[in-house]
Amino acid sequence: MNFSEGDVLYVRIDYKTGSEQETEQDGMDSMEYLQRLAGERFVAAGVFGNMETEEIDGAMVLFSAKSLEEAIRISNEDPVIQRGFYRCEVRPWNLMLLSKQDS
Repeated sequence: MNFSEGDVLYVRIDYKTGSEQETEQDGMDSMEYLQRLAGERFVAAGVFGNMETEEIDGAMVLFSAKSLEEAIRISNEDPVIQRGFYRCEVRPWNLMLLSKQDS
């Protein structure tokens, strides 16, 4: 997908809601959801924390959507949000600078 300066993407920042740890299945369900989403639109996702110790305390997802309302709906459909392991904040992100990439 090609982006231009002035485009709007959406950022979802996930915050851990408590001490309850999601299961491996919860994580796989979330990854499957994000992979399906990536088949329909631009998605970049990653976690905050230490991957070696598996101490994850949040995540960030950058994705395309038609509106803030759609971005919120998409975010709230992620299994780890629905199951209450994380709460999320969704914000528009206005692309102001884009580096030139060699093809």
